[in-house]
Amino acid sequence: MRPAPVLLLLGMLGGTVGPAGAAPAIQPEEWRSYVEAFIGPEGRVIDTGNGGISHSEGQGYGLVLSVLADDRPTFERLWSFTATELMVREDGLAAWRWEPDSQPHVTDTNNATDGDMLIAYGLLLAGGAWDEPAYAEAAAPMIRTIGRTLLVTADGLPVILPGAEGFAGTEADARPVLNPSYWVYEVFPAFARLDPVIDWAGVGAAGLEILLRARATPSGLPADWVQLEEGGLVPARDFAPEFGYNGIRIPLYLMRAGIDAAHLEPFRASAGDGALAKVDVVSGEAIEPIGEPGYRLIAAAMDCLAGDGPVPGELRTLAVTSYYAATLQLLLLDHLRRHAPECLDGGAGP
Repeated sequence: MRPAPVLLLLGMLGGTVGPAGAAPAIQPEEWRSYVEAFIGPEGRVIDTGNGGISHSEGQGYGLVLSVLADDRPTFERLWSFTATELMVREDGLAAWRWEPDSQPHVTDTNNATDGDMLIAYGLLLAGGAWDEPAYAEAAAPMIRTIGRTLLVTADGLPVILPGAEGFAGTEADARPVLNPSYWVYEVFPAFARLDPVIDWAGVGAAGLEILLRARATPSGLPADWVQLEEGGLVPARDFAPEFGYNGIRIPLYLMRAGIDAAHLEPFRASAGDGALAKVDVVSGEAIEPIGEPGYRLIAAAMDCLAGDGPVPGELRTLAVTSYYAATLQLLLLDHLRRHAPECLDGGAGP
């Protein structure tokens, strides 16, 4: 089967970010605050909670958000930095880590597959939103490389390797190390339209199976890093057995992809006092709350979708705290305003 023509793909993606001519769900003042806080003039997304470095994940989030905000100039700055500074690998994927105070700036050339998926998805969204085939054409080889080199079988499931190096297993332990939060569910339908040779729907289903397997653990949650075995899963070797800052993205991705809300229940059950927490998945005990507004919005949105009423007023507009919390909050505000406005008390505005 041949890949879908790029122009046909753009027609399919054009409505992904809202009806033609509609105002963006991300408010102009929110986006302006985000750009001022986290995007440098050269087009790099600055991880303020991680020593001011940049990484492929952040660039991918920035590309997606700039399309959702209908800000093509910022998108082009972000893509220019990404293409020139991070796309230095021979396989066409992005090096994952860039440090401003190091020479060379790229200090780890391994890729991070979620960052690559987000970059490719941002390019596809841009191509559809602005009728620009060149963006989708830039995404196509990344998607094909991911599908052919970073998908493996683990315990009968087609799974995503977190990176090209260091995760596929060893001679002593052949089980791949996986990160359940690398399943960015909304990208798989778009990838399947461009590259139907790969069973992207099966990859998405494997991610949901991992979450189902996690329900049988004491916490009901997956560790941030896991290995699959004999129909179950265990915390990955050499990683803390914790659900934490990686995993809190999982319910966000489920909500944005419109996946059955039943998959949210273990995450919702783990939230106490309106906040998700780091959890020891072996004992099931909470370690510490994850309490910035962006993270609390995830818990509040799950409650709303379960019928518990709209989210608190203080979470309905962007809080410029750390890069990661603000990013997740903006992604979820975009989704709620377009698909569940009742969770924001019926309004698309602040």
